[in-house]
Amino acid sequence: MSTGFSSNLVEITELSDPRLTDYSHQTDVALRKAQGSEHGLYLAESALVLERAVRAGHTPRSVLALGGSADDALTALGPHAATTPVFVGPGELLAELTGYILHRGIVASMNRPALLSVEELLAGARLVVVLENVADPTNVGAIFRSVAAIGADAVLVTPRCSDPFYRRAIRVSMGTVLQVPWTRTGEWPELGATLREAGFEIAALALSDDAVSLRDYARSDVRPAKLALVLGAEGEGLTPEALAHADAVVSIPMAHGIDSLNVAAASAVALWAVSG
Repeated sequence: MSTGFSSNLVEITELSDPRLTDYSHQTDVALRKAQGSEHGLYLAESALVLERAVRAGHTPRSVLALGGSADDALTALGPHAATTPVFVGPGELLAELTGYILHRGIVASMNRPALLSVEELLAGARLVVVLENVADPTNVGAIFRSVAAIGADAVLVTPRCSDPFYRRAIRVSMGTVLQVPWTRTGEWPELGATLREAGFEIAALALSDDAVSLRDYARSDVRPAKLALVLGAEGEGLTPEALAHADAVVSIPMAHGIDSLNVAAASAVALWAVSG
């Protein structure tokens, strides 16, 4: 094990330590409302995700690691390595504590940061993604990964959208949820007005008889300078309120009788097209 931080390494042989409560079969909702935290907690799995969280300025509360992963945990903690307790134990005991196997060897309890206002997030942005009521955290995580990879500036999440800090969303996003600027929004009348005041055209990705082909909308002579791309819930698609506030409805051309893509796949296609 690494030297210099041995006082931070806590060998666990049983599960009564109250500092382990963050990992004890906790739901995402319970972590979001955790007592003793200003904005709630989230869990970061793997050394890569922990490192990305620390680089994003998020503060760790503790780390749970399989015995052989302690060095990786200390490295990922960076400037927090000297002050963050790292609980180390065998896989069977950690699985009993958490309710799942630590396949990546590390899970960290992180303090949620305060979210910026929508206005602060839009300042200086040119391309943003709005997620309306996307309920599946797997899709949320995959969309964030596409946003990070292809290059949108920020994500706005409506009130009934799944929380990007949920464990599955973070894992699927490969930690990019912790890198991409995002915040919660109000409902549509307020959100639409805020986007327009910031100079954004609102494009709703939806199936509609009057929809514009993405191929045509993404042309450089048509594409607006500031664009908010709105993606809707799985199955139901966008609400009538979202469509009513859109400046344009855009659809992805399909072949072989297929009418639509999964929302995460659609986000990647649309972002690639409009970012060019």
